[in-house]
Amino acid sequence: MGECCLKKLDKFSRFFVLLFVVFALNGLHAEENRHPTLVNILSVIPDIHIDLKYATTDNFTGEIVYDFQECLLHVDTASRLREVQAELTTMGLSLKIWDGYRPFKAQEKFWELVPDPRYVSNPKKGGRHTRGTAVDLTIVTKDGHELSMPSTFDDFSEKAHRDYMGANEEEIRNREFLKQIMERHGFIELPTEWWHFDLKEWQDYPPIKEKNG
Repeated sequence: MGECCLKKLDKFSRFFVLLFVVFALNGLHAEENRHPTLVNILSVIPDIHIDLKYATTDNFTGEIVYDFQECLLHVDTASRLREVQAELTTMGLSLKIWDGYRPFKAQEKFWELVPDPRYVSNPKKGGRHTRGTAVDLTIVTKDGHELSMPSTFDDFSEKAHRDYMGANEEEIRNREFLKQIMERHGFIELPTEWWHFDLKEWQDYPPIKEKNG
């Protein structure tokens, strides 16, 4: 084989090697990047606490609902939460997330179990968590201990409401502290769930019907 042909073959081989590397690198983050607007919150806030309830049996359904372990959120939501976390860190505190982006099928399942718009969004209207702009969370100490709140997560009773005043003074104070710090960084509350917050502009974001869509 002539020298000219060898040079052409060498260039041809390098091209395919480069192409292979590009595809391999893209595959490393395929789970997160199948929808470009969703990010794993740990990639934005490495020190945040995560307890993704619906990826376990420790939730009101008693079943594993999600087929993924990452807490995914819209990139805009993650950016605002990073601001909240930064402020909490100066106080020796941290956010702890229970739920973020919710696949459409999970939203449909929750609506079948709890068809009450005070606690679960009707999937026919698009939902809130399905946009990646809603987050369920609380505050923990640097050791991971949750601050006392008026109710547990996913308590479908008046104890979860933000105007519930039957809790003790510490629980009410902690609930208000969480609300204030979230509002300061661009979130709005849900009146019936003290742990639930949406981006102020959440209705401007379209639902993401499939995690891998």
